[in-house]
Amino acid sequence: MHKAGFVNIIGSPNVGKSTLINAILGQKLVITNAKAQTTRHRILGMLNADDYQLILSDTPGIIQPAYKLQESMMDAMQSVFDDADVLVYMVEIGEKKGKDESVIERLSKTDKPLFLVINKIDKGNQSLLEETIDAWKEQLPNAQIRSISALEKFQIEELVTQMVALLPEHQPYFPKDQLSDKSERFVVNEVVRDKILSNYDKEIPYSVEVATESFKVEDSIIKISAVIFVERNSQKGILIGHKGAALKKVGTQARRDLERFFEKKVHLELFIKVNKDWRSNANALKRFGY
Repeated sequence: MHKAGFVNIIGSPNVGKSTLINAILGQKLVITNAKAQTTRHRILGMLNADDYQLILSDTPGIIQPAYKLQESMMDAMQSVFDDADVLVYMVEIGEKKGKDESVIERLSKTDKPLFLVINKIDKGNQSLLEETIDAWKEQLPNAQIRSISALEKFQIEELVTQMVALLPEHQPYFPKDQLSDKSERFVVNEVVRDKILSNYDKEIPYSVEVATESFKVEDSIIKISAVIFVERNSQKGILIGHKGAALKKVGTQARRDLERFFEKKVHLELFIKVNKDWRSNANALKRFGY
């Protein structure tokens, strides 16, 4: 008997959805950062065993859209309810009310298996945890409540076992040696964007999109060329930094992560181009896969 199915994870920004998926997969597939809206695309990650394929879906955090990019992010999330075999609504300890009442109402009425996962329990105490559990028992009485620390990998194996138990009998949806539905170029884009999130403040990380224009695999090295798009010339100057030092730092950090991911030497070239107001431009968003 082989089981396979989609476990779709939703929740507010910064609650730890991406960290949970990385902890389950044992590899950093999805970028994580303390800044909100780190995840822009819906990303599938596969945990494969001889008798099951657990397909995890990471989604952008639930927000009220302010521009077209965010509208696209939320539109993509709507399918999460429709194609799930198991739903996971993730909160953090001390969070006792959902930020979007329509989402909570929809979850309360779902006939699909539902987990309410309380994350970051390493940052609270038993009393706060019990208060959080009681609050969610009232709002989502149909949910199985589990408490974890994704960052500390606490109770992760137990959660995976419980998820797998609820999967339907089905043949694998993807090849068993596949980690994600995204391409190598997508991984490059996300790794570079991750380093920009880590090294720049204010509006810069949110004004940036990355596109890999060349990905050539040779015997001993992978040669990659990627373009960082910004909305204004002033942002280009900030990204480059004094004598190119800031951009060089991003490139060095990204190259090291990519070498670990691909297990091969990487040569990475980064360029910066201005694409004015791309976050509000439908054609630009389509080009970037939104």
